[in-house]
Amino acid sequence: MRITNKIIQNNSSDNINLNKVYQDKLNNQMATQKKIVRPSDDPVVAIRALRLRTNVSQITQYYEKNVPDANSWLEVTESALTTVSTVVTDMQEQCTKGASEKLTATDRQTILDALTALKDEVYSTGDADYAGRSVFTGYRTESTLRYKESAADKFRITEQVNTDIIDSITYVNSNNINSLNEGNYDTTANAEIKETQITATNIKRIRLAYDNVSDTVTPLPVVKTFDHYDADGKPVYTEQYGAIEVISNTETGDDNPYAKMAAINATTPVEQKMILIPETGELLLSDSVYKSMVADLSDDATTSTVDESQIQITYDKNVWKKNDLRPEHYFACTKNPDVAADKIEYNSTYLQGKVEKQAIEYDVGVSQTIRVNTTADEVFTHAIGRDVEDMISVLNDTIEMEETIARLEKIKSGLTETDPGYDIVTNQIDAANKSLTYLNERRQKLFESSITKMQKHLDKTNEATTACGTRGKKLELIKNRLMSQQTNFKTLESENENVDISDVAIELKSATMTYDAALMSVGKILQTSLMNYI
Repeated sequence: MRITNKIIQNNSSDNINLNKVYQDKLNNQMATQKKIVRPSDDPVVAIRALRLRTNVSQITQYYEKNVPDANSWLEVTESALTTVSTVVTDMQEQCTKGASEKLTATDRQTILDALTALKDEVYSTGDADYAGRSVFTGYRTESTLRYKESAADKFRITEQVNTDIIDSITYVNSNNINSLNEGNYDTTANAEIKETQITATNIKRIRLAYDNVSDTVTPLPVVKTFDHYDADGKPVYTEQYGAIEVISNTETGDDNPYAKMAAINATTPVEQKMILIPETGELLLSDSVYKSMVADLSDDATTSTVDESQIQITYDKNVWKKNDLRPEHYFACTKNPDVAADKIEYNSTYLQGKVEKQAIEYDVGVSQTIRVNTTADEVFTHAIGRDVEDMISVLNDTIEMEETIARLEKIKSGLTETDPGYDIVTNQIDAANKSLTYLNERRQKLFESSITKMQKHLDKTNEATTACGTRGKKLELIKNRLMSQQTNFKTLESENENVDISDVAIELKSATMTYDAALMSVGKILQTSLMNYI
């Protein structure tokens, strides 16, 4: 094949251009520090780069955003739970003090003030928030745990409890002796108050979650007890034990709800009777009702997955005080139940036996989540406040009786033994002292039992704190793993995309020298032609 000068020229031009293209590639690598500028430069590197960048982006989102956010939520929760644990421990200490046989008036007042303050502190801690979101209210993070102001919201609440909620209280019939003063101690009715008329009776009750419930007689309240499960596995409840009578706590004498229930148990022990006290939120049970409930709702040990002791209590509450717990965080309830257009239902699945935890979970890895929240019903139960209210009520009754005795003693000191009212007030003092003895016995028993109750609340709080701490520990391990993964993937990304600057600089220098040498060589070759040999 004959090689002409033109062929040499064209080949030299092509080769020099290829060298220039290679130089341009190396220049771009030097400027960008990347192996490729466009996918077509190396499709394999480009595809691998897209995958690695996606992985790095995901891990960075988990490691730098999700994990710190989840950790902050857990830290706020754990701090609040630690506070609750401290407060409940203080409550238990007050219970221990209150269980003492001998307490001075100053001691009682100190315990009363302490319990009142501690009760407020427990629920105020429940309003803890993270970045404006309430941490204990489940999915309703925009809602507070408590009412911030008084409100007139009408709620129809259904509490689901079991026979364990039934307890016994001691009713001390003091015959209205606390109403005696200098102006009425010797009137005919009051003159009949004697020691023999003071009695103490045990009464069974169910304490509702709220006080100041609606006093509507029809159609609520309603008590239903578990009967069976239907074919779909849903619990079926039946209404039993007759209608409920509503009696205000302001009634006196034989019309007092406690006195009336005590009389029923004493005179007609077979009567099926329940009395609702709206002010205190107590449902008093006659002995007959209690025995029937316990017998009908005894749990069957052979059916471990079924709780046959379930009770549903439905009632209305229309008036809410500041700091009352919002029912939508705890119960199946309906707001504005009588107005179809404004009706709002909450937690309706609870009535079918499906108590779904409103768990807030963060994505902290590929197909990996972690729960960050603790719901109110796990820690801030109504029972804490209601237990404290019982203790406060007993202390107030005891203090009031002591004040009555002091008042009667003052009246007696102004009389002589020959005065017609001397024997009357002496009998009244004896009656008041007997009442005080009963009240002190009631106070002592209540505070002793409250020590155990507070321990249960403390155990529940500690359990929630432990669960929160366990999640935090798990999150820390995940964070460490993500940090390692982020480092590894960034290394792989760098190895796949980035160039070694020193290697590129050497290659560029070599390419430049090759380019210059090629130009010189071509220049020498093209200077020689056929004419040089003619």
